[in-house]
Amino acid sequence: MFMPVGTNATIKCLSPEQVKACGSGVVLANTYHLHLRPGEETVKKAGGLHQFMNYDGPILTDSGGFQVFSLASRRKISEEGVEFRNEIDGAKEFFSPERAIAIEEALGADIIMSFDECIPYPSTKEYVKRSTDRTLRWAKRGLLAHKREDQALFGIVQGGAYRDLREYCAKELAAMDFPGYSIGGTSIGEPKEVCYEMIKDAVRFLPEDKPRYLMGVGSIDYILNGIEEGIDMFDCVLPTRLARHGALMTSHGRINIQRAQYKEDFTPLDDECDCYTCRNYTKAYLHHLYKAKEEFGKTLNSIHNIRFLISLAEKAREAIKNDRFLEFKEETVAKFGSVKGF
Repeated sequence: MFMPVGTNATIKCLSPEQVKACGSGVVLANTYHLHLRPGEETVKKAGGLHQFMNYDGPILTDSGGFQVFSLASRRKISEEGVEFRNEIDGAKEFFSPERAIAIEEALGADIIMSFDECIPYPSTKEYVKRSTDRTLRWAKRGLLAHKREDQALFGIVQGGAYRDLREYCAKELAAMDFPGYSIGGTSIGEPKEVCYEMIKDAVRFLPEDKPRYLMGVGSIDYILNGIEEGIDMFDCVLPTRLARHGALMTSHGRINIQRAQYKEDFTPLDDECDCYTCRNYTKAYLHHLYKAKEEFGKTLNSIHNIRFLISLAEKAREAIKNDRFLEFKEETVAKFGSVKGF
């Protein structure tokens, strides 16, 4: 399944009803950002994320680990956790495994993530080993701290680009018997071939009867290769980010709707798509909205891109049921070729 990302308890430009109409199941919200604003206690008082954002489907929150390491400044990592300055007002913050779990419990999502260190690429093996060991100790602490039985806590595999460390981390987490597992530390600037190996080196040591989640992936080639390796869940801000800039995923490749060639193109955006946008509007209208800087254009574009990736996952599931996934993958890749952004 593909899961739309709603960092601040909202999918950008879309209402919960529009997201559901795209066929969404799980949607994501971000622990770090919601901790900073409006604060987990505010969300808790509202009745939890489901009530706060009016989404009646499953919700997943990450632990904030990636944002702590990518957005926050003046970080100081210790065995206890991470001290840092947030990017809103520079205030001092401290995230430990126990603190991350407490925030996620207050937010009340259905699926929550362990607190880990997202290891930069490249990093020395010595550093990666030290960091991975600490992430495993944090995972154990998070398990002990987690009390809500209505939430599924996932462990996160780290290990950098080192095969033996990925294997080691995956096996150690599997022994802790989490309800599900995430593969972290990928799609952070490493070459595509390295990323594929990082995924393989982790997923083959994770239980087949529990969900396996590849974090932060939303391009067609990564999704299809991930599914082939045994990944079940994907998420990414890519579809809505592309949509806001006029880039659209279609069954015939990626198009940029701002181009002049679409000014008088009165055909649907994608004749193979069943989304609201493709059923009701033309490329000419989407082109006009983009040029006129109308917000409705971002909404229509986002509906299409999200539906496109959710539909891709639906078709992959059907192909697996019919024992023809490899043929489906070949056919899909042949359609898109090596178009950048897919």
